[in-house]
Amino acid sequence: MTDDSATPDAAPYQQVTDPVRIRALAHPLRLQIFDILTERNEITATECAELLGESAASCSFHLRMLEKYGFAERAPARGREKPWRAAARSWDMRPEPGSIGSTRAFQELAVLGLDAEWERIRGYFANADQESDEWVQASTFTRSTFWATAEELAQLSRDLQEITERFAGRSADPSKRPEGARFARMVAVANPEPYSSPTARAAEEQR
Repeated sequence: MTDDSATPDAAPYQQVTDPVRIRALAHPLRLQIFDILTERNEITATECAELLGESAASCSFHLRMLEKYGFAERAPARGREKPWRAAARSWDMRPEPGSIGSTRAFQELAVLGLDAEWERIRGYFANADQESDEWVQASTFTRSTFWATAEELAQLSRDLQEITERFAGRSADPSKRPEGARFARMVAVANPEPYSSPTARAAEEQR
């Protein structure tokens, strides 16, 4: 998971493999709040509640949990307001090599995150007729199949994580956004086909 976080003073990068931390993020509302933190410069519990339709008390609780596990931190106070910000600008969350507990925690978070992203994507394409042709043509849903070694797939994963670096800084600094720019998302998944799938079995038989 990498984000052009809007938090200019946060640490530039965090890699998370600790199963306790990963599992702490695997909560639907907490993950939504984490997404908001990585998309904005800072936010208060009240602003968070207004965006999500939740109570400020609930958002405050989950923000404190995100702070406890190192995903959020306090931003400088704005008068009486007490905003929060993401603890890093970019995140890489993957299981600890050889750790079953870390892998299972990663599974929970990955499935939850995928469900949330596909729901957003379905929402966009379901309403594509309400978009201008310019934006519809600019959007894409791309799938590819190929043969690769684990090392090659790992490099592809790193390439995908870095592909939106050209837009870095635009969340924090609106002056860097070209005229007509809209908030956009890219979801990229690179993974080997499960051995149990019919496609994989058929491919292996052709070897």
